[in-house]
Amino acid sequence: MIKGLAITPPVLGRISIGKVVEKNGMRLPEKDDQFTITSQVQTRDGWVLHPVDEQLRKDQGGKIRTIPVRLLFNDPGLNFRAEYCLFDRTSGRPLCVGNGDTCKRSTSEGLQSLPCPSPDGCPMAKGGACKPYGRLNVAIGDDDLLGSFVFRTTGFNSIRTLTARLSYLQALSGNRLACLPLEIRLRGKSTRQSHGAPIYYVDLILRTGLSMEEALSQANALDLTRRDAGFDQAALDTAAQKGLLNGAFEDSDDEAEQVLEEFYPEAPTTIQPQAGSQIGYISRKARREKPTLHELIMQRAQGLQDHPAPPNN
Repeated sequence: MIKGLAITPPVLGRISIGKVVEKNGMRLPEKDDQFTITSQVQTRDGWVLHPVDEQLRKDQGGKIRTIPVRLLFNDPGLNFRAEYCLFDRTSGRPLCVGNGDTCKRSTSEGLQSLPCPSPDGCPMAKGGACKPYGRLNVAIGDDDLLGSFVFRTTGFNSIRTLTARLSYLQALSGNRLACLPLEIRLRGKSTRQSHGAPIYYVDLILRTGLSMEEALSQANALDLTRRDAGFDQAALDTAAQKGLLNGAFEDSDDEAEQVLEEFYPEAPTTIQPQAGSQIGYISRKARREKPTLHELIMQRAQGLQDHPAPPNN
């Protein structure tokens, strides 16, 4: 195994709430009230939809609010990894990952293990630079037992709900989490901070139409069938754990721009790097090799204001 490279569950596609849209020459996230399931292919028009998206959309009348899923592992922490993450906003690479107790931080002196005071108490987290960041891997359908779709979130509601559900379901099922028939469901709520507008988050529940007793019965039957066939779930969990621990940070370089676009839109001010760190923010607009038409027009207009034409005699 290549050292320093986190081995994550194989990904077949993405699950998201909302999309990234182009506005005034900038790509910005736009929230939605439904799920979108895409492949891993992105074109100039956006992410290419996965075939399962069309099927679920037909079954649910146009909007995907629930997705039937199974989990890959019995260990909740392998299915859903959540931590505090601080990303370099110029490269998109993670610079510091912590759990509120300890963290791994990339510095000018290399990777260091340090105390993690959580974003509220960390001077590096000012300006919303550090956020809770979770990744949920789920299987959709039975075509690929080990292939998964990943849902990424920085929302407290999704992270708290998913963490609680996974822990409770593992306990209720007698550590048969990977055998339960489940679904992820989109839920909405209003808060004082949202000024009455609904905000959406993800929940994980038993599949629609099944009672707890029926779901547990199905999980027990599937677990016995797999054991009789020689399926070793405990060994699979162990292999996944070793793979994740093989690298300092889970997200790879090719996922960096995706993370920036979806969770770290353009900030109004520049975050200045601190001594001994590599943290800094440069607008993605400034990093583009060629300016957009909107930018050229704005530059031209600014030039006319700074240097008006002389009056005609």
